[in-house]
Amino acid sequence: MQVLWIALFGGLGTALRYGVGLASVRLLGPAFPFGTLAVNVLGSLALGVVAEGLAGVMVFGVEARLVLGVGLLGGFTTYSSFNLETLRLAEAGQLDRALLYGLATVVGCLLAGLAGLALGRALHA
Repeated sequence: MQVLWIALFGGLGTALRYGVGLASVRLLGPAFPFGTLAVNVLGSLALGVVAEGLAGVMVFGVEARLVLGVGLLGGFTTYSSFNLETLRLAEAGQLDRALLYGLATVVGCLLAGLAGLALGRALHA
Protein backbone atom coordinates (compact mmCIF):
# COMPACT_ATOMS: atom_id res chain seq x y z
CA MET A 1 0.00 0.00 0.00
CA GLN A 2 2.89 2.33 0.81
CA VAL A 3 4.28 1.99 -2.72
CA LEU A 4 0.88 2.88 -4.14
CA TRP A 5 0.73 6.09 -2.10
CA ILE A 6 4.30 7.01 -3.10
CA ALA A 7 3.46 6.42 -6.77
CA LEU A 8 0.24 8.44 -6.51
CA PHE A 9 1.98 11.39 -4.89
CA GLY A 10 4.90 11.05 -7.31
CA GLY A 11 2.43 11.53 -10.14
CA LEU A 12 1.04 14.61 -8.40
CA GLY A 13 4.56 16.00 -7.99
CA THR A 14 5.24 15.41 -11.68
CA ALA A 15 2.04 17.24 -12.64
CA LEU A 16 3.02 20.15 -10.39
CA ARG A 17 6.48 20.25 -11.97
CA TYR A 18 4.91 20.34 -15.43
CA GLY A 19 2.64 23.21 -14.37
CA VAL A 20 5.55 25.24 -12.99
CA GLY A 21 7.44 24.65 -16.25
CA LEU A 22 4.51 25.85 -18.37
CA ALA A 23 3.93 28.88 -16.18
CA SER A 24 7.59 29.88 -16.24
CA VAL A 25 7.74 29.74 -20.04
CA ARG A 26 4.56 31.82 -20.32
CA LEU A 27 5.76 34.39 -17.80
CA LEU A 28 9.49 34.53 -18.50
CA GLY A 29 10.01 32.96 -21.93
CA PRO A 30 11.95 29.90 -23.05
CA ALA A 31 15.46 31.40 -23.19
CA PHE A 32 16.41 30.19 -19.70
CA PRO A 33 15.13 27.11 -17.81
CA PHE A 34 13.52 29.06 -14.97
CA GLY A 35 10.91 26.36 -14.34
CA THR A 36 13.44 23.64 -13.59
CA LEU A 37 15.45 26.03 -11.44
CA ALA A 38 12.31 26.97 -9.50
CA VAL A 39 11.20 23.39 -8.83
CA ASN A 40 14.67 22.31 -7.75
CA VAL A 41 15.03 25.24 -5.32
CA LEU A 42 11.46 24.91 -4.01
CA GLY A 43 11.84 21.13 -3.78
CA SER A 44 15.04 21.52 -1.77
CA LEU A 45 13.30 23.89 0.63
CA ALA A 46 10.26 21.63 0.97
CA LEU A 47 12.33 18.48 1.52
CA GLY A 48 14.20 20.19 4.34
CA VAL A 49 10.90 21.11 5.97
CA VAL A 50 9.54 17.58 5.49
CA ALA A 51 12.72 15.92 6.80
CA GLU A 52 13.09 18.10 9.90
CA GLY A 53 9.70 19.66 10.44
CA LEU A 54 7.69 16.48 10.33
CA ALA A 55 10.28 14.35 12.10
CA GLY A 56 8.92 14.97 15.58
CA VAL A 57 5.27 15.50 14.78
CA MET A 58 3.41 12.38 15.79
CA VAL A 59 0.56 13.01 13.34
CA PHE A 60 3.04 12.60 10.50
CA GLY A 61 4.80 9.27 10.77
CA VAL A 62 7.50 7.72 8.64
CA GLU A 63 4.90 6.81 6.01
CA ALA A 64 3.81 10.44 5.56
CA ARG A 65 7.42 11.57 5.24
CA LEU A 66 8.03 8.87 2.60
CA VAL A 67 4.92 9.80 0.65
CA LEU A 68 5.78 13.51 0.74
CA GLY A 69 9.56 13.23 0.41
CA VAL A 70 10.02 10.29 -1.95
CA GLY A 71 6.66 10.54 -3.72
CA LEU A 72 5.56 14.17 -4.04
CA LEU A 73 8.96 15.85 -3.95
CA GLY A 74 10.68 13.05 -5.84
CA GLY A 75 8.24 13.64 -8.68
CA PHE A 76 8.50 17.41 -8.34
CA THR A 77 12.27 17.95 -8.41
CA THR A 78 14.13 17.45 -11.64
CA TYR A 79 17.85 16.87 -11.50
CA SER A 80 17.88 14.98 -14.79
CA SER A 81 16.12 17.91 -16.49
CA PHE A 82 18.62 20.30 -14.90
CA ASN A 83 21.48 18.22 -16.27
CA LEU A 84 20.09 18.06 -19.80
CA GLU A 85 19.17 21.76 -19.91
CA THR A 86 22.65 22.74 -18.72
CA LEU A 87 24.26 20.56 -21.40
CA ARG A 88 21.93 21.95 -24.09
CA LEU A 89 22.83 25.52 -23.16
CA ALA A 90 26.53 24.63 -23.34
CA GLU A 91 26.11 22.81 -26.67
CA ALA A 92 24.32 25.86 -28.07
CA GLY A 93 27.40 27.93 -27.27
CA GLN A 94 25.69 29.68 -24.36
CA LEU A 95 28.42 28.83 -21.88
CA ASP A 96 27.67 31.90 -19.77
CA ARG A 97 24.04 30.83 -19.36
CA ALA A 98 25.05 27.23 -18.67
CA LEU A 99 27.44 28.34 -15.94
CA LEU A 100 24.92 30.78 -14.47
CA TYR A 101 22.21 28.14 -14.46
CA GLY A 102 24.47 25.52 -12.89
CA LEU A 103 25.66 27.85 -10.16
CA ALA A 104 22.19 29.26 -9.49
CA THR A 105 20.78 25.74 -9.16
CA VAL A 106 23.50 24.34 -6.90
CA VAL A 107 23.79 27.41 -4.66
CA GLY A 108 20.04 28.05 -4.67
CA CYS A 109 19.20 24.46 -3.75
CA LEU A 110 21.81 24.31 -0.99
CA LEU A 111 20.57 27.58 0.53
CA ALA A 112 16.94 26.50 0.17
CA GLY A 113 17.77 23.16 1.78
CA LEU A 114 19.41 24.93 4.72
CA ALA A 115 16.38 27.20 5.03
CA GLY A 116 14.08 24.18 4.93
CA LEU A 117 16.02 22.44 7.69
CA ALA A 118 15.91 25.60 9.79
CA LEU A 119 12.18 26.03 9.21
CA GLY A 120 11.58 22.40 10.05
CA ARG A 121 13.58 22.70 13.26
CA ALA A 122 11.73 25.89 14.18
CA LEU A 123 8.49 23.89 14.12
CA HIS A 124 9.82 21.99 17.14
CA ALA A 125 10.84 25.09 19.11
